[in-house]
Amino acid sequence: MDKGATPADAKSFDVTNRSVLAIAVPMTLAYLTTPMLGLVDTAVVGQFGDAALLGGLAAGALVFDVVFTSFNFLRSGTTGLVAQAFGRGDPLEEQAVFWRAVLIAVVAGVVFAALSPLIAAGGQWFMDAGPRVSEAMGVYIRIRLLAAPFSLINYAILGYVLGRGEGGLGLLLQLVLNGINIALCFLLGLKLGWGVAGVAWATVTGEFVAMLLGLAIVVRRFRSTAPLPRHRLLDLAAFLRMLSLNRDIMIRSFSLLAAFALFTRQGAQFGTVTLAANAVLMNFFLVAGYFLDGFATAAEQLAGRAVGARAELPFRRAVRLTLFWGLGLAGAATLVLLSAGANLVAIVTTSQEVRSVADIYLPWAAFTALSGVLAFQMDGVFIGATWSRDMRNMMLLSFLVFAVALLTLAPAFGNHGLWAALHVFLLARGFSLLTILRLRVRTAFS
Repeated sequence: MDKGATPADAKSFDVTNRSVLAIAVPMTLAYLTTPMLGLVDTAVVGQFGDAALLGGLAAGALVFDVVFTSFNFLRSGTTGLVAQAFGRGDPLEEQAVFWRAVLIAVVAGVVFAALSPLIAAGGQWFMDAGPRVSEAMGVYIRIRLLAAPFSLINYAILGYVLGRGEGGLGLLLQLVLNGINIALCFLLGLKLGWGVAGVAWATVTGEFVAMLLGLAIVVRRFRSTAPLPRHRLLDLAAFLRMLSLNRDIMIRSFSLLAAFALFTRQGAQFGTVTLAANAVLMNFFLVAGYFLDGFATAAEQLAGRAVGARAELPFRRAVRLTLFWGLGLAGAATLVLLSAGANLVAIVTTSQEVRSVADIYLPWAAFTALSGVLAFQMDGVFIGATWSRDMRNMMLLSFLVFAVALLTLAPAFGNHGLWAALHVFLLARGFSLLTILRLRVRTAFS
């Protein structure tokens, strides 16, 4: 489907293993570059042998994720709307969705960059960690937020690309972004000795270069098609629909990041070494999660395309096949982490204390892939179908369940209870969406 699918055949299509894998495989590889970048960041800072620097990097990355992942609707919302326009055979609406997302990205990005000192101060207050952890966290946040406009525009670009099912192009853009980031991380952070600041400047540079490349590709494509009328871009009803969808996804994303923020904050209360160990293991969780995200992305595009074309059979096949492949990858990721996780921990950090603590809790991180596979896949289906209200409500319910589990299990079982609460959260997300999927299918295709 990559570049072979066109609006002319968008309304008539069949979902097969090949069509799922054509999106999922390149995007799995693309998404894996992001946690690999996290591992490289952690490994570079970990070579200094200072748990406070590792904790500061982890806390700073968390605050950054809380801010930016809350705006992940610029990627996922754009994917769903473009996929539905593609399913209807409406290329002008595909363009309009993209430029609306870019407009939101520019405004929000400039605001975030301007507010970086305040955001850094707020993050330091929330984490309530030691002074050296807070100092490293502040440096990371203030520098990395300079990339805010570039990062958000990249979300819009990737959303457009994935909405059309072009997994190969999505892979290329992510390889450029994270490849530059990783190379500069070693150069600036380790070789030049800039530490946390070098890691942050590497991110700023990678985001900027990837944005330039992505815009060049998309704008060149638009120039070969019919021009977009201004009234189509500024269509009020379409803008309101996009804003409503984005609002729901933003609430969902913020709730997700709030859960991870509570997880990290609770880990900080167990001490700097436990905080650093959890940071290492959370990178492994992200690796497993990004395995699953490739098939969630396939679910987004195929489900959205089916809804746009009002094709019920392809929709049902998309749900079944993406879940089947997701379960297979989740099992494989769990086995890899169980067998090789201790060696990865040893590579990531030179601190013997952090290694010893991380090894204790490694099985909890390894099984997050299996407990989270349904949550990832259902998110993809609901994003593609733009059933954002249901996704928002079920996320809020799952966050409440997580909070109760955290308050119950963490005091009783320490860090084991903290990881158990995370598994409860993942399971609640998946099964809550699954329970209402049948009703939504009946109403969407009736």
